[in-house]
Amino acid sequence: MHIDFKNNKLRKQLSSAPEIKRHFGSNAKRVGSRLADMEAADNLAILIQIPAANCHSLSGDRKGQWAVNISSNHRLIFEIMNHPIPMIRVNEINLKLVDNIRLLKIEDYH
Repeated sequence: MHIDFKNNKLRKQLSSAPEIKRHFGSNAKRVGSRLADMEAADNLAILIQIPAANCHSLSGDRKGQWAVNISSNHRLIFEIMNHPIPMIRVNEINLKLVDNIRLLKIEDYH
């Protein structure tokens, strides 16, 4: 899957294992694992099948965003960047065709 970043700060934070460790401390290993899962997945349908990632769409004021688990509270938030977003029917995304995402942030939104 092609991964873009919201800004250069996030790109740098996720650029290498030492940077990930520096910025995310005890969550560094899980951040690295989720990033590796995303890079290895050909599309969003494959990422959703990885149990540890628990990839899911968000709702409410975060509609249009997706998340994968980093820890029990922390999530890696991303959005689909395919234009147009591939749809099967109204309100149902064709996940097999989603192969372009943008990482937005890592946060505890609970």
